[in-house]
Amino acid sequence: MSSNAPSEPGTIMSGEMAEQPAVLRRILDEGVPAIREVAARIAARNPRFVLLTARGTSDNAALYAKYLLEIQLGKPCGLTSMSTTTAYGAQPDLTDCLVITISQSGGSPDLVASTKAAREAGAITLAVTNNADSPLAQVSEFHIDVLAGPEKALPATKTYTAELLALYLFVDGLRGGAGNGTQAAKALPELAEAVLARRSEVKALAARYRFAERMVLTSRGYGYPTAKEAALKLMETSYIPALSYSGADLLHGPLAMVDNISPVIAVVADGKGGEALQPVLERLRDRGADLVVIGRQEEVDRASAGFALPTDGLLEELQPIVQILPLQMLAYEVTMARGQDPDAPRSLAKVTETR
Repeated sequence: MSSNAPSEPGTIMSGEMAEQPAVLRRILDEGVPAIREVAARIAARNPRFVLLTARGTSDNAALYAKYLLEIQLGKPCGLTSMSTTTAYGAQPDLTDCLVITISQSGGSPDLVASTKAAREAGAITLAVTNNADSPLAQVSEFHIDVLAGPEKALPATKTYTAELLALYLFVDGLRGGAGNGTQAAKALPELAEAVLARRSEVKALAARYRFAERMVLTSRGYGYPTAKEAALKLMETSYIPALSYSGADLLHGPLAMVDNISPVIAVVADGKGGEALQPVLERLRDRGADLVVIGRQEEVDRASAGFALPTDGLLEELQPIVQILPLQMLAYEVTMARGQDPDAPRSLAKVTETR
């Protein structure tokens, strides 16, 4: 077959999902010194608060970083509204503020313009990208390369988990972790391999959602970005409307739309986030929801179905890197079961252009 012939549907996304253990290993083996150097230089500047800027999948990585920064460092932290500067021309005083912009491509004009404006407003600017030569990396004072290698499938997979690990190592460096964070993360590549090898389990689980008209995903704490990213993956590949809620928000109204035919996926962390989600799980069970749990075996056993994660001994803040893997595979398998191509969702582009 000619090398220019089109690949089978899903080949690219499937291959990039499979690369994730190697990408995580590459960051731990090759990327740590540069990440720690950037962290040390920024820590020396002692930023008083942090703003995070991103779009799409990277926005969910930014939310993960927000949890890390607030819990691990106690730094006030927020997600930016880029249009305040790019569309409205606002000129905030960002003196002593750390602005972290996260982007797979580093090429989105709004991200570049927003970061440039932040630097001119006095911010310490850090770009976290998969392209060291990107416009975003060039306009930022500091840069971290997530070392994921070229990503061709439109749904981001390996760059998301790479962003999470790079951000974890960066925050660990900011707090002077002295390599403890790197040691804690060493188990990730092997855990990722073990999860990705269980594809047949996910394929069986996907049969529940082949004809789904709507899905709800929920979590709390560090698991909440996972729920949001999984919802995005399902929507952009299979076109199923997938709504993601913090467990606390789900109880304030949206729970009313959940019934015994409404699929609910709960990401239940092994830690404080999972403990905080327990009242939500009880309410969902009381309503007879079709509840699927991504989490520890005992949590899966109490649900309608699920995927047990091997997270014993893994820090809660590192669990999102493992949690998202079966959900990426689920989005892939549901899309394939519906006769669609997850490599090239309709009307989507790898680099978005907005103001």
